[in-house]
Amino acid sequence: MKYIDEFRDGALAQQLAQAIAHEASAERHYHLMEFCGGHTHAISRYGLTDLLPPNVRMVHGPGCPVCVLPIGRIDSAVELAREHGAMLCTYADTMRVPASGGISLMKAKAQGADIRMLYSCADALTLAKKHSDRQVVFFAIGFETTTPPTALILKQAKALRLKNFTVFCNHVLTPPAITHLLTLAEASAEGARLDGFIGPAHVSTVIGSAAYEPFAMRFRKPVVIAGFEPLDVMQAILMLVRQLNSGRTEVENEFTRAVTSEGNVKAKALMAETFILRDSFEWRGLGEMPKSALQIHPDYREFDAEERFGLAYRKVPDHKACQCGAILRGIKAPRDCKVFGTACTPDNPLGSCMVSSEGACAAHYTYGRFRDVACKTIRETNT
Repeated sequence: MKYIDEFRDGALAQQLAQAIAHEASAERHYHLMEFCGGHTHAISRYGLTDLLPPNVRMVHGPGCPVCVLPIGRIDSAVELAREHGAMLCTYADTMRVPASGGISLMKAKAQGADIRMLYSCADALTLAKKHSDRQVVFFAIGFETTTPPTALILKQAKALRLKNFTVFCNHVLTPPAITHLLTLAEASAEGARLDGFIGPAHVSTVIGSAAYEPFAMRFRKPVVIAGFEPLDVMQAILMLVRQLNSGRTEVENEFTRAVTSEGNVKAKALMAETFILRDSFEWRGLGEMPKSALQIHPDYREFDAEERFGLAYRKVPDHKACQCGAILRGIKAPRDCKVFGTACTPDNPLGSCMVSSEGACAAHYTYGRFRDVACKTIRETNT
């Protein structure tokens, strides 16, 4: 197949759904986690769960970079703009994430802080060159997908010898997060039941399919890397069902048109040059995880905002009513949260899962809540 519309063919989706229903054993249940928020969005947007048999359940994962960013890191970004007078540059999704004291980057901007939404991290570098009298900070977030562009601007800033440009680094890593989820599932009630994973698409183009093999072997859980189109996801579910039925625990690649075993070698080399592993990093919902995030390499320390401005991280608890942490761990769904769609909406988010389009709550609010109402009405009518 060559074109996008081919991956959205309804007749083919029905055929895949029939194949899944035929091959899913009636004697067992399949709990499959779509790690990436892009897959969560696709599943909600195209109503894929309606095509699956009742014993094949999709579990939301923590692969939304805005969702897993803890409140303390947002507080530090606000501090950079408010207290240090920096021109803070960021992607749009971070603007509405709730921080301490009812503030957000959007509200701080409305109160006079110089916070700018950008489409590309390269725009932050352009602003630093244009405003040599200002300290410009790029608020870098994301998994391995968005890390290489940040690495590139660090190299460019060093080559240009910019004195007014730094990066506030919040890049996190996929394999440690999956390992942590599987460890929770094995060790305590804090984890969700997980039988297999749909591996992220964009991340895998960078790190490659081989990156998933160690934990697939250690935890004996199959992984299928899939693209973001509905037929990609349905095919990946079928491949996982087949693996589980046959007792296999392999890493398979459905997204062969973009993902290779080794990934993007040049991008990984660039990341290795400009970043090192943090000893520990707090994830919303998952807590402190060792070796799960990146910090700027000592060779590029002069461009590290945490170093230049002496930022001290402070852990801040989530809103008491928000179930975002449990949703990110896969033990609850958006509809299990009492404030979902009432006190917590995209216009007034109490937690980060309602902010980003990749967040499970935002996706369900946009595409799934009307189905919930319809199902409830049917149940009430039948009783």
